[in-house]
Amino acid sequence: QVQLVESGGGLVQPGGSLRLSCTASGFTLDYYVIGWFRQVPGKEREGVSCISATDGNTHYVDLVKGRFTISVDKAKNTAFLQMNSLKPEDTAVYYCAAVASSTYYLGGMDYWGKGTLVTVSS
Repeated sequence: QVQLVESGGGLVQPGGSLRLSCTASGFTLDYYVIGWFRQVPGKEREGVSCISATDGNTHYVDLVKGRFTISVDKAKNTAFLQMNSLKPEDTAVYYCAAVASSTYYLGGMDYWGKGTLVTVSS
């Protein structure tokens, strides 16, 4: 069965850190672009970061640049999002998604996880 499963969410204080994981099963991430997205209830889903497992190229939105780091461990078939200096406005459900590198330009993702909740609060 093809799926992505996120983990690592939880409650953290402002300024703290969390490391999210996204493990793929039923397919390999080796030739995929993996993205992290987040969504607050009542708000639009927004892209946070993405990485190409093929060449390692990364992208971050300005709001998280310098604080978040995306990576992929091909041996573990898992992508990560290291989140540092967390702010209350980072609170959201975080989703990982993947799209084949060869068709990335078409837009849209092939697979989505169910999400993991990150709450940044005192």
